[in-house]
Amino acid sequence: MTASAQLPGHTRVTTQALASAARVIAAELFAVPAARIHVDLDDDYGDLSIALSLPLPLTPPASTPGMSVWDRAVTVRDAVRQRFVHVTGSQVSRVDVRVTGVVIDGVADGRGAGRRVA
Repeated sequence: MTASAQLPGHTRVTTQALASAARVIAAELFAVPAARIHVDLDDDYGDLSIALSLPLPLTPPASTPGMSVWDRAVTVRDAVRQRFVHVTGSQVSRVDVRVTGVVIDGVADGRGAGRRVA
């Protein structure tokens, strides 16, 4: 059987899988531990809207040096959308970012998670 042959059955990607993908992508691009990121997905007239709530590191990652927290959130959210579309094939209408606090680089507990300040 070739890869192009149609096989009967269904393929479904759950909301949980899409939220996990968004969380991992945001964690990598914002340089924040995935466990600190909350993701809400909503239907936006057939497209997906993604709402991220996360703390940002006080020290910006190398990809956004010298940028304010606001500028980093605005700049990185488009990269989140592009990578999410590439990975999942979903159509995304918007990505909202809510900054819930900051994370200090340098680990207090030895787990690599950073220390939350606010």
